[in-house]
Amino acid sequence: MRSASAGRRAKSYVDSVRGLARYYGRSPEKLSEEEVRQFFLHLITHRRASSSTVRVYLCGIRLLYETTLKREWRVLDMVRPQARVKLPVVLTLDEIRQVLALIRHPVVRPCLSAIYSCGLRLSEGTLLQVTDIDSARMLVRIRNGKGGRDRYVPLPERLLEIMRSYWSGHRPGLWLFPDRSGERPVSHCTMQKTFTAALRQSGITKHASIHTLRHSYATHLLEHGVSLRVIQDILGHQSPQTTAIYTHMTPTISSALATTVNRIMAAL
Repeated sequence: MRSASAGRRAKSYVDSVRGLARYYGRSPEKLSEEEVRQFFLHLITHRRASSSTVRVYLCGIRLLYETTLKREWRVLDMVRPQARVKLPVVLTLDEIRQVLALIRHPVVRPCLSAIYSCGLRLSEGTLLQVTDIDSARMLVRIRNGKGGRDRYVPLPERLLEIMRSYWSGHRPGLWLFPDRSGERPVSHCTMQKTFTAALRQSGITKHASIHTLRHSYATHLLEHGVSLRVIQDILGHQSPQTTAIYTHMTPTISSALATTVNRIMAAL
């Protein structure tokens, strides 16, 4: 028996072929390769269809021409729907302080402080071990990050103060931020639920998540003049293109840019 998802997929493919037929007002069997190319051009440039929509059209139309009509058209290999690049949500430092101040969970609050202060992914924050905090060199060791790579990130003095206060009250064992049993790291579910509740209580309407803290960290560094190359290393990005998304125009960056442009162009 065909699954419900397979049935929906088949319907979407049929609908895509119907869409092509409606666009030209005749059977797709009578269309030329150039006309099919123009149809996809229309989808992408005029209708501004999302990459997922274009991909569905491509799959349905490819199935018709290559499987049913036995036509090997190069144009179907040339359609490359580009995924939309969304700018990350960023919280201001005051907003981050506001959210953290509302968290009462004794483990989640310092863990979130570490995630923001070091630009960590959620999994990197929850998997920190006590021995990863190197107060002598003021570094935090991130073990087995994305891609299986280790890295070191700067340990801010304020975070070290928070960690020492937390340590004196809880004395964790292996895991720096354990769950109630003390034998496992605090769960992602606990972290997410606590953060979401604090965000809602704060009245901040931005669609933020814990990962927003990492985006905010990178953006704040960039606003204060840290180079993209250094930020790339700290975040553990393999490609500079991934880090380049943080060059979006925040108010601080826009203001600094305007000041620089005005200074350069003043002699014209």
